[in-house]
Amino acid sequence: MALAAAPANLAGKQSLRVVVIGDPGTGKSSLVVSAATERFPGDVPRVLPPTRLPVDYFADRIPITIVDTSSSPEQRSKLIAECQSADVVVLTYACDQPATLERLSPFWFPELRRLQLEAPVIVVGCKLDLRGEEQGTLDAVMAPIMVAFREIETCIECSALRQILVYEVFYYAQKAVLYPTAPLFDQEAQMLKLRCMRALKRIFILCDHDRDGAFSDVELNDFQVICFNAPLQPNEIIGVKRTIQEKLTEGVNENGLTLTGFLFLHTLIIGNGKLETTWTVLRKFGYDNELKLRDDLIPAIKRAPDQTLELTSQVIDFLRGIFNMFDTDNDGALQPAEINDLFSTAPENPWSSHLYENCAENNVLGGLSFEGFISKWTLMTLIHPSNSFANLIYVGYPGDFDSAFTTTRKRRVDRKKKQTQRNVFQCYVFGPRHAGKTALLQSFLKRQPSDAPPVNGEQFAANTVELPDGTRKTLVMREISEGDVGPLLSDKESLAPCDVAVIVYDSFLAKSKRIACTSATRGKNTGYEVPCLIVAAKDDLDQSPLALQDSTRVSHDMGIETPIPISVRLRDLNNIFCRIVHAAQQPHLSIPETEAGKTHRQYRQLLNRSLTVVSVGAAVAVVGVAAYRVYAARKNASS
Repeated sequence: MALAAAPANLAGKQSLRVVVIGDPGTGKSSLVVSAATERFPGDVPRVLPPTRLPVDYFADRIPITIVDTSSSPEQRSKLIAECQSADVVVLTYACDQPATLERLSPFWFPELRRLQLEAPVIVVGCKLDLRGEEQGTLDAVMAPIMVAFREIETCIECSALRQILVYEVFYYAQKAVLYPTAPLFDQEAQMLKLRCMRALKRIFILCDHDRDGAFSDVELNDFQVICFNAPLQPNEIIGVKRTIQEKLTEGVNENGLTLTGFLFLHTLIIGNGKLETTWTVLRKFGYDNELKLRDDLIPAIKRAPDQTLELTSQVIDFLRGIFNMFDTDNDGALQPAEINDLFSTAPENPWSSHLYENCAENNVLGGLSFEGFISKWTLMTLIHPSNSFANLIYVGYPGDFDSAFTTTRKRRVDRKKKQTQRNVFQCYVFGPRHAGKTALLQSFLKRQPSDAPPVNGEQFAANTVELPDGTRKTLVMREISEGDVGPLLSDKESLAPCDVAVIVYDSFLAKSKRIACTSATRGKNTGYEVPCLIVAAKDDLDQSPLALQDSTRVSHDMGIETPIPISVRLRDLNNIFCRIVHAAQQPHLSIPETEAGKTHRQYRQLLNRSLTVVSVGAAVAVVGVAAYRVYAARKNASS
């Protein structure tokens, strides 16, 4: 018994565009006319205009437009454009002209590959009624071609004159779009593709209600009803399990159909050409053609640039349960294999990206503690909340988006209220090359700089910080390379999600200090006032006298704390991470002041003084404002 298929859907498409290509004289135009009119044309033009099949041509009433093409050199650009806009390509040869079949491999398929065609290809032999008996069978002729060119979805021969298999040509063309083979099945290996197996595993776990690792007869029937709105008869259930067990002993156990058997069942279904059955299952559980959750299942995130999302306590409790479930050796940490197993129901392990590989603290055996586990989820939520929610769904979170995340208050509001309610703070770490930025991030993860793997691109470090009052906050540090400072700050909203900026300079080099301080004063130009700390790294080395002399003056001029000396090598960090969190918790303080900011402050002071004496006469206030304008104009002229 095979699982029944539900009606087709458009997989996100509103209509299908079928483009017919091939050598001259292979019967392209006759095939199109025969499909549209159900009779053989007496006189056919060289190239037909786009032809719409009757709306009831197929039972699902999907609009289909067939585009005829010319293979003449002067029409080459149009042929390319049509292929690139096709949902499916029908490539023809003439059964009575072996040379047109022989040209598929050396000419047509290399040409389609050169165009990087993503649409499936149906190979169609026209003029079947003229096929000679000396020619081999279709299977024998096409087998080596299909092995060489995996983009071929199917092969069929037809006769427009005799109306033989013309309907089937466009049925298979439609099917190739709605139920593509490529995402599900590896033709060469004759097995399900990894993403398909991961998606089916998630579906199996969701429907295995008693969590015993097998579909009982009741669960198998419930699954059938969910996917196909039709129950299974008892003899059909027996037939399914018998078929699986005869071919794969471990596919069925005393509890019912196992995960291995479930995957094998879909391998059989696809092998029998019933791709619509597997696709119906996948789409019922929200998968698109790339075997990811459909975009409409992930809510659009509406928030201001200076707002972020944080995990709720409900999600953290759920993740604690997941952590304990996959900590199979009960050592309080997840090893890489356990993490891969945890994400085995997602399209891929999201933490295999370089952003996450080394962003959290590991134990001496390379295991990830629960705090490190939550730190990685926190980072993913901070920088890619949609991906975070999708992966929560993949690992079995049953709640909705609003139960998973809370949206923080705008930082501008926090600054006005002089306090914040956030539990997660993001720190941007600026500084010149070799100043000690990477060493600072590595020390936050309890690693020595020598342990840091080489990193290309952005680098993050996420960990919890325990404050003197016993509360714990999560701090995410993002290293900004010297070359990325300009492009980052050119975006006016780049500092919006930044709670505190740390500028690192090498206390041994005066030049390093000057470069760092330049970075510190540029942030205010973006429109987001960010608390700022300056860190004098490598304090174990003799500090440059010029840098030492300059540090107090520069810090005073910017209105922020004097540089904080640290030595990663000596593990003397001067409580830097608590100080970073403390600065983030007081968003109205430690904001570097630029010359423009000083002028603005002076103006506000002058205006306030004018307003305090407004009862004496309005002229006093006007004079005060005018005086400021004269002062500002002179200052700008002198600068």
